[in-house]
Amino acid sequence: MARVHKNTEGRCPRCCLPPRWCICEEMRTVDCGLKVDVLMHEREAFRPTSTGHLIRRVIEGAQTHVWEAGKPFAAGELRAPDHELWILHPNGEDLPTGPAPASLQVVLVDGSWKQATAMMKTLSGWGRRVRLPITGQSRYWLRNQLGPEQFSTAEALLFLLKALGREEAHERFRLQFELHVYAMLCARGEKTEAAEYLQQSPIAAAMPALVAKLNHCRKDYYY
Repeated sequence: MARVHKNTEGRCPRCCLPPRWCICEEMRTVDCGLKVDVLMHEREAFRPTSTGHLIRRVIEGAQTHVWEAGKPFAAGELRAPDHELWILHPNGEDLPTGPAPASLQVVLVDGSWKQATAMMKTLSGWGRRVRLPITGQSRYWLRNQLGPEQFSTAEALLFLLKALGREEAHERFRLQFELHVYAMLCARGEKTEAAEYLQQSPIAAAMPALVAKLNHCRKDYYY
């Protein structure tokens, strides 16, 4: 029978993982060349698995703004002057061509589909709704996706970076995203899922020392 350990140690204030699983030694900031903001639902704000928190930690200059039901949220709290505002949403227009990334402010809505629908009403008229060319399957194995086209907030940013030709930023942020998911699976004690995830991930080759340490912990520890 697997040993189950209740976590009483708290979490690292930076990576949001229990100290045993801390991944801060491989955390790297990513300059993606555009301004990124995350509008986060209040229920998402306290979830360590949130990729909105990951974006704030890793993407240089990124900010999160917590949306609370019933409380006003003014455009001035989010909008950056001298930037064209894009709001990423599946029901938006096709990805525009032409704008330089440095002139863009991108808003990602972080929450469940139902929560995002409510938050989008707040953002109505603030900028252009933009749809991304998203394909494939989600690598966000920490939660069940509702459909084949459902992706995490961080994955939406990854698709955008690739579409804008920000290849280096895309690859660097992809590593941070995959590490976040893998470490969270390990910390949960989802041993089989973690092993399967690692087989398809670039982090084993990119950060072998940390992955080896996490694997060693994973062998005999369930969180």
